[in-house]
Amino acid sequence: MKVMILAAGRGERLRPLTDHTPKPLLHAGPKRLIEYLIEKLVDAGLKDIVINHAHLGEQFEPLLGNGQRYQANFQYSAEVTGGLETAGGIIQALPLLGNEPFLVVNGDIWTDFPFADVAELSLANQQLCHLIMVNNPSHNPAGDFYLDADGLLTTEGEPKLTFSGIGIYRPEMFAGHQVTKLPLKPLLVEAMSHKQVTGQHYQGQWSDIGTVERLTALAKQLDV
Repeated sequence: MKVMILAAGRGERLRPLTDHTPKPLLHAGPKRLIEYLIEKLVDAGLKDIVINHAHLGEQFEPLLGNGQRYQANFQYSAEVTGGLETAGGIIQALPLLGNEPFLVVNGDIWTDFPFADVAELSLANQQLCHLIMVNNPSHNPAGDFYLDADGLLTTEGEPKLTFSGIGIYRPEMFAGHQVTKLPLKPLLVEAMSHKQVTGQHYQGQWSDIGTVERLTALAKQLDV
C-alpha cells in the first residue's frame, strides 16, 4: 500500500516557527515531526511514500532526500503557492498513488498508532474510505463524526469523535474532481451520506501538533 504524507500546510498557529520552517520539518526532541511518522510507516512495511509540499516546499527534498536513508522510497508532489488543501493535494498526487487504496497521514501529528494494522486492512466493495478516529482533544471538544455500532461514520449522532488525520482512501473517492483548491470534509460528508465511510476508534497516543505549546509539550515528552 502506498502512503501520502500531507505536508503542505502553512502552520499559522505555529508562527513564528513556521515563518522559516514548514510545520512537518520542525523538530520535536531529537527528530523532525515528519521523521517520526516516516519511521513508524517504514517499520510497518509501508515504504512507498508520497509527500506533498507548498509552504517553503523547497526545503523538503534537500532535507529528506529520496528516502534511501530511511529505507523508503519518496516521491514529491509540489503544489502551487498557497497549497491545494487536503482533497486538492490528494487529487494532484493521484498519478503517484496508483489505482489501489492508499493511506493518507497528516504530517503534523504524533502518534503510536500501529500502521501495520492499517496496511492489512481491506476496504469493502462499497467503501470509499476508512478513517481512524480518536478521543476529542481539548482543542476539538465537540468532535467531528459519529461512529455507529456498525462501524459507519456519520455527521449525525453523539458523542462524536475526532478525525485523527489517518485514513485509507480509494482513488474513486476523488474521481471527477479537477486539481484545484479543495478541502476534504465535503467529500467525506458526501460519502457518509451514502454510507460509504467506515471508521475505528483508536485510544492510544495521538496529538495534533498545531501550536507552539503542543510542540513544546511533545518535545519534553520525547526528550525523556
